[in-house]
Amino acid sequence: MKVAEAVGRALCSAGVGHVFGVVGSGNFHLTNAMVAAGARFVAARHEGGAATMADAYARTSGSLAALSVHQGPGLTNAMTGVAEAAKSRTPLLVLAAEVTEPRSNFHIDQEALARAVGAVPLRITSAELAVGQARAAVERALHERRTVLLNLPLGVQALDLPEGFPAQAGPPPERPAVEPSADDVAALVRVLERARRPVFVAGRGARSPGGRAALEALAERHGALLATSAVARGLFHGSPWSLDVSGGFSSPLAAELIGAADVIVGWGCALNMWTTRHGRLIGADTTVVQVDDDVSALGAHREAGVEVTGDVERTARRALEAGGEPRQGYRTAGTAEAIAARVRWRDVPYDDMSTRERIDPRTLSIALDDLLPAERVIGVDSGNFMGYPSMFLSVPDENGLCFTQAFQSIGLGLATAIGAALARPDRLAVAALGDGGAMMGAAELDTVRRLGLPMVVIVYNDDAYGAEVHHFGPDGYPLAAVEFPPTDIAAVARGHGFEAVTVRTRADLRAVEDWLAGPRTAPLLIDAKVVADRGAWWLEEAFRGH
Repeated sequence: MKVAEAVGRALCSAGVGHVFGVVGSGNFHLTNAMVAAGARFVAARHEGGAATMADAYARTSGSLAALSVHQGPGLTNAMTGVAEAAKSRTPLLVLAAEVTEPRSNFHIDQEALARAVGAVPLRITSAELAVGQARAAVERALHERRTVLLNLPLGVQALDLPEGFPAQAGPPPERPAVEPSADDVAALVRVLERARRPVFVAGRGARSPGGRAALEALAERHGALLATSAVARGLFHGSPWSLDVSGGFSSPLAAELIGAADVIVGWGCALNMWTTRHGRLIGADTTVVQVDDDVSALGAHREAGVEVTGDVERTARRALEAGGEPRQGYRTAGTAEAIAARVRWRDVPYDDMSTRERIDPRTLSIALDDLLPAERVIGVDSGNFMGYPSMFLSVPDENGLCFTQAFQSIGLGLATAIGAALARPDRLAVAALGDGGAMMGAAELDTVRRLGLPMVVIVYNDDAYGAEVHHFGPDGYPLAAVEFPPTDIAAVARGHGFEAVTVRTRADLRAVEDWLAGPRTAPLLIDAKVVADRGAWWLEEAFRGH
């Protein structure tokens, strides 16, 4: 047995069930070995799309996924998606063939490339160590929640595994939950017992099977309101005390209530500039508590008055066990009434700017929210438009929105939705894209059709890179470099086998109703010609972060 086959088998026995990629000569045998061992291989049309599909699949399924790429250009093509995964601390394996001869056309320093974007570089170094090194890569990705680049030199791949060496690695032990110290729990409880207006902000670290229940129970005892970061949106869906997302995406009421809190507890949440509006949502006298099982995350973005090292669910349970009488806190009748009436963006009054030629993105998003099934999983691209689908389209739980925005690259949205769709085949997949990102990622329209995914792709089409238009336009700068002639993206989609509709008014959405009521044998693309007269409410927040 060759090392390439042994590594493929070992990775599958260690728990890798899905592999995404583009196959070339260098990763051909490895990929086929993984398929033979039971993994599903998903072929993308571009390595960048494959990387983001793998990232989104891992985030949405909660399981480890792999990306398989050719040496050199196969890896460089994937690097934007790899950078997004690494910045997001997605447990992901990048399996890259490698040449070690500097005179080869394919030669680059792949180890340095991984380090440059925050991934962990590892290497298969010999036939004797190959299986153990493959298992170690899996364990590191899972236990440290890191994106790992596993380099596989071509010469080593072609070696024979020594006789008697097993190719079955077995799954690594589960990552142990971090138990908070009694002193840390006591400090947290003391802060909560003094709080009059507490708010819990939950991040990705709270998305464990029991995370919601534990946080809701603790919040009920202390009268806390509930919010999430963008990546954890939907965690408290259906709770009458949910403020939805904290940060730049917050509705006016949510921002008001969070800004008036006297205690904010971040649960598995970075409390970064996006979640706090550059700190403006945290009052001068507000006590900040941060709970995270990664000690390096504590205080990474802002100083916290109380820092607790511990698993979110376990910390919340230990705080509950500490006892204490139930308190009203922030949960007054007036607060409940205000939340019910206007915490959602779709309930905030606005002047509809729709014309006969272009539809207001808020009007479009609200109408689609009413039309699309509630059981949905949404992948959102980056750009001026992104706040509308992110906040106007509801999601059923914390697995309803896959938000690949740590690197703020446009062009990842369609691949994000594909990965999420494969992780949740029980839900309607929705890709929300701008026209710029749609054209960048258009190659993967073929992947959607080839996989038979009954996906809805919404393109918020303003014929421009809208963020730049609205950021630089008011100051009189020339905009020709970021504006484009009208593109019939619906026709592009039809060429890939989609059903497609161009939407300029609400009446045009009748075609969407017809598709939803039909057999959905082909995916649907909605080319929505949206009003381009103003920037999104969150846009200046984004540019402050540059």
